[in-house]
Amino acid sequence: MHVYDSNLLRLLRLVDSIPWPSPPRRRGRPYVYPYAVMLKCFIVMVWQRIDSNRGLHAYLTMERPYNGAVQLACGLGGRVPCRRTFDRRLRGIPPLVRASIGVVARLLCSKGLVYPLILAVDSSLLQARGPVWHKSSMERGEIPCPGIDTDARWGRSGVKGWVFGYKAGLVSSTMPVVVPLSADFTTANAPDNTVYPSLTEELPGETGFIAADGGWDDWKLRALTAARGRILVTPVERRKKTPPERLALAEFYESEAGQSIYGLRSVTVEPLIGQIKEVFGLDPLPMRGLERASALYLICILVYQLVVYLNHLQGRPLRDIKHLLTT
Repeated sequence: MHVYDSNLLRLLRLVDSIPWPSPPRRRGRPYVYPYAVMLKCFIVMVWQRIDSNRGLHAYLTMERPYNGAVQLACGLGGRVPCRRTFDRRLRGIPPLVRASIGVVARLLCSKGLVYPLILAVDSSLLQARGPVWHKSSMERGEIPCPGIDTDARWGRSGVKGWVFGYKAGLVSSTMPVVVPLSADFTTANAPDNTVYPSLTEELPGETGFIAADGGWDDWKLRALTAARGRILVTPVERRKKTPPERLALAEFYESEAGQSIYGLRSVTVEPLIGQIKEVFGLDPLPMRGLERASALYLICILVYQLVVYLNHLQGRPLRDIKHLLTT
């Protein structure tokens, strides 16, 4: 492959063709670097597995032909933001990236790559970078050693046990291709039911089902899902004094249709989260701090979506992600 026709450069050119959400109006001077320019810079950081803003600045200013081509494709025009600018913009970018994920999700639906009738939701704990901060020290307000991510918290997973870090939430499609449609990021101690409303707020499509595990079985979440035109499908236990409305939910879950819908979780969103963590090197996280870690995770989700769309445009297998990131 010619150095000026790499997959990264193709992806950066693709970014220019998508109508991104407009940043909210802010007081004071406007940004020197528009959102799309900064987004492309951070896509380069994710693609090249650069783990710091200092490293991103060094990469973009490196005097090599390919690095110059990447800088030009980012729209920098020979002027690269300093490390502090990268850091400030990265910490403030999560809301816009979350909205951008929704833009690409709707684009994938409009192209027929995703059919949003049945969606799946899940969350996964990600280990924070550096040493752990034990609860006893945390309660005393003591930081026993340098390098601790003081934004991270303890959370418990049925698979990993106790993890010091963060929680990554994800909603994915289930047909015909599995793609992220929405994402959120919190500290590890945040309950799933508090994340669900924002995670499912602006999903593409108007009706359908959302498959989730038993941790999302909550009447408020079911009512919220119904108000948004969907049905939340989770395991429902039958007990001696189970009210009739719960029995109806249990009957649907145990039915052939309910089992088919719920069974899609294990072959869609669950392996998708594992693939994203592996491909982008997110466990443990390469950055400290809630804002930076959140931005990194959301940008990785957006890059995954964009690669699926790029594969579509190039006639490649849609979920051929790992190979593309290494070329």
